[in-house]
Amino acid sequence: MARSDRLMRLMDALRRLPAPVTAERLAADSGVSPRQLYRDIATLRAGGALIDGEAGVGYRLTEDPALPPQSFNRLEIEALRLAVALLPRLGDPTLAQAGEAALARIFASLPERQAQQALHAISRAWTPDRDRMVPPHIDLDLIRQACWEEFSLSIRYRDLSEAETDREIWPLGISHSDNHLMLLAHCRLRMDFRLFHAPRILRLAEGGFSFRPRRAALLRDYVASLKLAEPCPAEAAQAAGEKIARDSSQA
Repeated sequence: MARSDRLMRLMDALRRLPAPVTAERLAADSGVSPRQLYRDIATLRAGGALIDGEAGVGYRLTEDPALPPQSFNRLEIEALRLAVALLPRLGDPTLAQAGEAALARIFASLPERQAQQALHAISRAWTPDRDRMVPPHIDLDLIRQACWEEFSLSIRYRDLSEAETDREIWPLGISHSDNHLMLLAHCRLRMDFRLFHAPRILRLAEGGFSFRPRRAALLRDYVASLKLAEPCPAEAAQAAGEKIARDSSQA
């Protein structure tokens, strides 16, 4: 492992793991020997990181020169911790881990009093056991990369009528809800916007076409199409009244 990568992993572990963290735990997390860990701690201290502790006691990162000072009120701290705690409900472990890593970096830059408030936050989230929303063959990292880099994906999809088709799509975004994970894309087969249910994607692979820089414009078009499809208030009221009348006549 390159020296710079090793030191970055060590800093990340110091931010992320509950302090004080032992040298053995840091060494295991960083993938180095305890002797190398002590040398790396010394290197980080020489570079300006304020790390309290010593061998046999444990280490605590008290000031991280790589992060600017930040300030949040107590309710904002609770909101951040709760938001990250809810991420596992989305069925995307990589996203949940990224949230934990980002939160650790944010909390590492807080003043001492606010860092203590973050450590003792009262908001908690319970994530019940449930079926996996994302099938094992669906590579969410590939979907995210395709959205960011604006390249097409090739999929085989089973629609709600159980018909299967091969399609090339231009992925635009991922839609999360409590029970569903859907991919918003411009379907090149239908030449229109579609929301694809992740469990119905039977096969997924990188396509051979770049649609950069059209993603932002396509998203604007999609939002505009949703607004055009919304009924005006008078039409909505009339439709609601007709439904009430139908329901009443059927009761």
